[in-house]
Amino acid sequence: MEILDVLDENGNYTGIKEERKKIHEQGLYHMHVGVWIMNEKGEILLEQRASNKKVDPNKWARIGGHVDAGEKPIQAIQREILEEIGVKIPLENFIVLETDKSDVYDSNKKIYNRYFSRSYFAFVGYKIEEYNIQKEEVKALKYITIEEMIKAKEERKKEYVFTKWNTFDRHIKLLKKQREKILELELSLIHI
Repeated sequence: MEILDVLDENGNYTGIKEERKKIHEQGLYHMHVGVWIMNEKGEILLEQRASNKKVDPNKWARIGGHVDAGEKPIQAIQREILEEIGVKIPLENFIVLETDKSDVYDSNKKIYNRYFSRSYFAFVGYKIEEYNIQKEEVKALKYITIEEMIKAKEERKKEYVFTKWNTFDRHIKLLKKQREKILELELSLIHI
């Protein structure tokens, strides 16, 4: 049973802890985390969600999940990364990109998921074969360029979760800035 902290409409902790299922049934605010992991080539790591997942099975997404009760968002994303792809990324490798608020509606226009999502960026030097995926959560991993992500969004490719995100364009701008920094650093190291 997954227990989460309940947040108010401004993202403040209320002190109430509730079962995940009840939070979703009642449309209570809670915290999600997600991370864009970038390698030294400026490519983004995506995971293919397992076939048994209730939400977005078999779709390509960034790594993320719920923040458990009493857990800080940075601890949650480190835990999710370790659980799903088997690596520990040091705290100093993370940058907070943004936190946004979402109200998700079902086909009857009824809210069924209200959450704040903390988005992180992390730089790594791992190759695909160095990850150890958790088969219950993840089917496969791949690196993809930012340009391939943009094309998938433009073509509304349904196999990617981010094609339906309204925050995608903001995230892409932030990822491009991080890629520029990484590539500039690589160039400066070559000239030393």
